[in-house]
Amino acid sequence: MTTTETQATGESAALTALAAEAYVFAYPLVTMELTRRQMTAPGAVVPGSAAPNTFAHLPVTPDASFEGVVSPNADTLYSLAWLDLSAGPVRLSVPDTRGRYFLLPLYDAWTNVFACPGSRTTGSTAGEFALVGPGWAGELPPGVERIDAPTSMVAIIGRTQVNGVADHPAVHAVQAGYRLTPLTGTCPTTCADSARATASPATSAVAAGPGPVDLVTAPVDQVAALDPATFFAMTAHLMAANPAKPDDAPMVERLARLGVVPGRPFDWDSLSPEDRQAIAEGAAEGIARVEAAGRSPRARVRDGWMTPVEIGAYGTDYLQRAAVTLIGLGANLPQDAVYPVCRVDGDGEPLHGRHRYQLHFAADGLPPVNAFWSLTMYNDRQFFVDNPIDRYAIGDRDALRFNADGSLTLLIQHTAPAEGLESNWLPAPEGSFNLMMRLFWPRPAVLGGTWHAPAVRRVG
Repeated sequence: MTTTETQATGESAALTALAAEAYVFAYPLVTMELTRRQMTAPGAVVPGSAAPNTFAHLPVTPDASFEGVVSPNADTLYSLAWLDLSAGPVRLSVPDTRGRYFLLPLYDAWTNVFACPGSRTTGSTAGEFALVGPGWAGELPPGVERIDAPTSMVAIIGRTQVNGVADHPAVHAVQAGYRLTPLTGTCPTTCADSARATASPATSAVAAGPGPVDLVTAPVDQVAALDPATFFAMTAHLMAANPAKPDDAPMVERLARLGVVPGRPFDWDSLSPEDRQAIAEGAAEGIARVEAAGRSPRARVRDGWMTPVEIGAYGTDYLQRAAVTLIGLGANLPQDAVYPVCRVDGDGEPLHGRHRYQLHFAADGLPPVNAFWSLTMYNDRQFFVDNPIDRYAIGDRDALRFNADGSLTLLIQHTAPAEGLESNWLPAPEGSFNLMMRLFWPRPAVLGGTWHAPAVRRVG
């Protein structure tokens, strides 16, 4: 190989490496955009879909027939919204929840939680907030708290505590109090004028997508199917209204070397065939890295439980951010909720319905939370398990039977336990299963790792 050929090979390898790095960095941004498009398009069919700047409230907790979303939640009812702040601020009104736990995490276009009105942060009394996008410089009405959004695209994935099916009407009343309205018309004229002055089509958060909106295919599958030209063109377009954080400046500079510059069209056609091939190989390497990280996201592991804690806000950990986007877009901050997962018993053997198990909490070892906790059963496809008592989760809001010493033993098995013990029974399927514990508003012992869930012990 000649010196020139060696140099060309090295340059191609460097371009491939850069493209892979850029793909991982931009993956959450593109995934958010395709998710937004699918959930706000006319005729959208995905649960939680609604027009932009409008809440969609899920009215019921799912049962075993529901297979729309993996690892469904039996503890809260969802309130979802996609905001475009490029035309000015949006006002978020929150009702008095009368002590009922709720959280309204606000996600920027890169999937980071940048604020979270809710029981932990703002209390359960009524509140008024103005969500303000980049570059807006107006005035707010009295009594409205300003929340600066780092990007024009914002998602809200709200959760409101629900205590069983009979509690649905009470939660619906709370959900009805979550409102989104334009700030214009409720603020001084100077404020409205400023909002109009700062809005322009060039800074819209809405990106030119890769053709008609796909209302059926999962967004992560849509992203995986994008060719590199479209993926990086969307990245450049979206970054104009959804800038990266200041800490991301080195990565933004590296993207520019690839030709990905915020607000500037990505000129794929001007690249040489060799460069296109190198970038395509890099994009393929990028998605492979994301998928590999998604199979093993970073977590604390102890006694068979995997506890992810580095979620919700990722700093410059771009691979973790992309991995969480792939497996569960919309992760909470650990301060609001932690979800340990268990797939094996205390001996490291996979959980299976042919066995009986117990999860025993010492009297002084119950999950330390400020809100509530639960344990949910999933089959090997991450859906609820059909059972004769229609119980998919069990926790501290149930009428549990404690032992004489104050400890608690949960029974995890396929067949019904002895008479009088059903209160502590979490039904399992006949086959493989896994468990997820949800700890809402966990205390420092959970966040710091000094408390962890005990091992699931096989007893028969």
